[in-house]
Amino acid sequence: MEIDRKLKLFYLTSVFSLLFAVLGFSYNAWRMEITEDNNNIRTAAFEVLTQLSEMQQMIYAAHYDKDLQEGNPRKIWVKVGLIIDLSALISVQVEAQANELRSLWSDSWQRVNDDETITQNLITQIDNVRNEIKVALKKLQ
Repeated sequence: MEIDRKLKLFYLTSVFSLLFAVLGFSYNAWRMEITEDNNNIRTAAFEVLTQLSEMQQMIYAAHYDKDLQEGNPRKIWVKVGLIIDLSALISVQVEAQANELRSLWSDSWQRVNDDETITQNLITQIDNVRNEIKVALKKLQ
């Protein structure tokens, strides 16, 4: 009888230990995945913020300085493309704002040099993307 009780206690301890190990491993794997996702989101967000500020500077150069070398629309198109690509890694809301920025740029890039309203609309949309990025970063776990 004593041996049966010891065996039951041993089996129970073994099962509990195995469950505890599997649970701990599962949590650790989940946490590592979340951490990696958050790191990817942060990296993409910081790169998009950098690209947005460079885009803003180029728009200002094109409009206020009439510097078509620094404010070259083809260079800005490259920035817009990178912003679109990276915004998909951050959040759906950031991606939507980035797509609005691309649409606005697509519709108005020819008039940036001469139209103050277009320039201000673009800067406002750049700020909208920035704000969505800040919201997404604050939501990270």
